[in-house]
Amino acid sequence: MKWTSLTVDLSKIRKWLQSLRTMARLFVVMTSVTLMFFVGAFLIGFAQSQAGAKPAASMKDLAAQVSDNFFLELIGLEVPHFHDDDAPSALTQKSVFGFLFRMLTDINPGDPKTLLARELPGLGNDDAVLLRKGKGTDIAEAPVDYWGGGASAKLSATPGATQAAAPGATQAQATASPSASPAPSSQAAAGKPASNGRNVVMFYHSHNRESWVPELGIKDPALAYDDKKNITLVGKRMAEKLNALGIGAVDYSPDYATTEKDYNFAYSYKYSQKTVKEAFAANPDLTYLFDIHRDSSTRDKTTITIDGKDYAQIYFIIGQKNPNWKKNEQFATKVSELLEAKKPGISRGIWAKSLHDGNAEYNQSMSPNNILIEIGGPYNTLEECNRTADLLADVIADIYRDAEKVNARS
Repeated sequence: MKWTSLTVDLSKIRKWLQSLRTMARLFVVMTSVTLMFFVGAFLIGFAQSQAGAKPAASMKDLAAQVSDNFFLELIGLEVPHFHDDDAPSALTQKSVFGFLFRMLTDINPGDPKTLLARELPGLGNDDAVLLRKGKGTDIAEAPVDYWGGGASAKLSATPGATQAAAPGATQAQATASPSASPAPSSQAAAGKPASNGRNVVMFYHSHNRESWVPELGIKDPALAYDDKKNITLVGKRMAEKLNALGIGAVDYSPDYATTEKDYNFAYSYKYSQKTVKEAFAANPDLTYLFDIHRDSSTRDKTTITIDGKDYAQIYFIIGQKNPNWKKNEQFATKVSELLEAKKPGISRGIWAKSLHDGNAEYNQSMSPNNILIEIGGPYNTLEECNRTADLLADVIADIYRDAEKVNARS
């Protein structure tokens, strides 16, 4: 009688079970990591929303660090026609590592300044997120930051530089404007509420030497900085016009490059913070504060033609490191809407600077009525900025008069 034998190779079964256990562990680990990633992303997004930030801003900034070829090659992994065999691969170990490192730490390994910007206020270029669209914002083109370190020759202390109105001045000092820009009226408007000798409006300039290419006769916008012909002329003009309307206004425009020891452009907002404190001490009735700048965008993004005349457009900037930034946004919205009612398209909208880069506070925690305003850019002229400044002064006057009427009724 023959017996049929059955041989079982237990070693192969053991290997198969070991492989199965390894795959199971790998699956559990990958599932856990994926779950932790999405839970972490949710918690971060929730924390940002509670803090008033825009979670989309972080993703937008992250995506901006990755090249178009990187995304196209990712698509090409699934869609063969997107793949270009002749093009060098963007999916290198370096690019993938940089993308993941940026996503996890918000530090760009290719730009060490993103690490230093956390410790040096003003060093980082802040992300801008559109909060409220202006009629002049057909395309959401954000304001452009330019760190002034590249123009150190123009920003260094200049022998014989003319200092503007010193901190503590009680009224704006007149500065001659080009003849092409008519001077504001010196007659106060009869019958309109006035501030009774109190200074209630302040203009100041954290980047006081910002100037314009056409006015300096140069071509490089990175060099559009000057110790005399600069953005302080625009602030002075608005202060003069408001004073002429009977509304007390002061313009503080010290030349920080010459007044501050060991001047550093990165500390501009620390310098102007001292200026604001000195202004409050000298003028306890100050209610409305405006840090006047000019943007660094190209002319097509900072100019609008209305009734045959060119005007410098305005960006309103709100710093979200100010815990009460929503109050400043409400004030900026009021100013923007009144400007748009006078000249539709003059406003490029209200933009928030994000919580995780650069300054993004801009001394706005010192007052709910303190906003940063970018008037025009380096390719505008002083005349175009002055046209817009006159409109802005009229709006500020209207806001003050309306507030006075409300106070009188209460």
